[in-house]
Amino acid sequence: MSGAAWLGLLLTLPAVLYAGVFARYRRAWGRLRLGQPLDAAQPLPAAGLQASVIIAARNEASALPALLADLGRQTWLGAAPPFEVIVVDDHSTDATADVVRAATVGSPFPLRLLTLAALPGQPTGKKAAVEAALAVAQAPWVICTDADCRVSEGWLARYAPYFAAPGVQLVSGPVLLTGRGLLAELQGLELAALVATGAASIAQAAPTMCNGANLAYRRAAFAEVGGFRGNDHLPSGDDEFLLHKLAARYPQGIRFVHSPDATVRTAAQPTLGALLQQRVRWASKWRHYQPGGASRGLALLVLGANVSLYLLALLLVAQPAAWPWAAAGWALKLGADAWFLTPVLGFFGRRRWLRLVPLLQLLYPPYALAVGLLGLRGGYRWKGRQVRA
Repeated sequence: MSGAAWLGLLLTLPAVLYAGVFARYRRAWGRLRLGQPLDAAQPLPAAGLQASVIIAARNEASALPALLADLGRQTWLGAAPPFEVIVVDDHSTDATADVVRAATVGSPFPLRLLTLAALPGQPTGKKAAVEAALAVAQAPWVICTDADCRVSEGWLARYAPYFAAPGVQLVSGPVLLTGRGLLAELQGLELAALVATGAASIAQAAPTMCNGANLAYRRAAFAEVGGFRGNDHLPSGDDEFLLHKLAARYPQGIRFVHSPDATVRTAAQPTLGALLQQRVRWASKWRHYQPGGASRGLALLVLGANVSLYLLALLLVAQPAAWPWAAAGWALKLGADAWFLTPVLGFFGRRRWLRLVPLLQLLYPPYALAVGLLGLRGGYRWKGRQVRA
């Protein structure tokens, strides 16, 4: 075998490993459909306050009314609403607090406003907002979402049966990006893949990721694992670090709500610059993952498979005889993505996004490398605030 062939074989291996992992994730996603959606035979929670909805908000005066209206239309209401809503204002410079105060009048559910600026030390950030809400929450479960999100009428109802299951400690839910145009659809495709990967890893009892825009957990479990302690100095990671802690303590206690009604929707970033800032914020926690952990290993595999395709293309230019390996690498990677994403995008009602898989593949390696390197640097600007991770 020639040197070019050996190099081609070596560069194809990441795609082979990637295809194997995502074939298993495809099977795991299928098991979610069969075994973990809501089941009418599951018990419902007892009467009384069951969940505290926590909304961290910074400069969201324009978005909050729509979300609060969505919560008022929840089908899980009954004679006495089994949930309360706590909005935490994170030093907003707009009318966010006034919007919440106005909404408390005639609200169909108990609604409370907290302001971080009024707390000792004036803490900032989402983790501080969540901790402030947890300190006053009255229900055994909390459900976190973001102020710029929208939820369906059945959102809380889809979570309700898990509240009666004593072994369940954390429940992750689906998140969908919305918007018009190619940039928005590419973002939506990327996030759908991330959400489904997290769901499949939960089905395999080896959780890797979740999304804080749609996440529920027991207050007692949060306290038992020390909450955000150990990573409270990091501005990001209020979701995944907690997931990893709870999965280590309760290996069988993590679930994913596999129901379209449980999907939280939020707008895609409007510009490439805003997208990069958001993704750098997400990536800034990568270097704080546990060495050897499933999350870091998966991130390295995905990056390696994507970069190897570009290297195979370069090898093909230099050594045309390496075309079988280049073709095999690209076919394996794109085939694995399409195989995995077909049922996922069907779940989200966005199967048309499959046509964008080749384009995203072409754009992803430089994008991922740029985001990864900027994330290692640790600085970004978000919600009008300069952050150092």
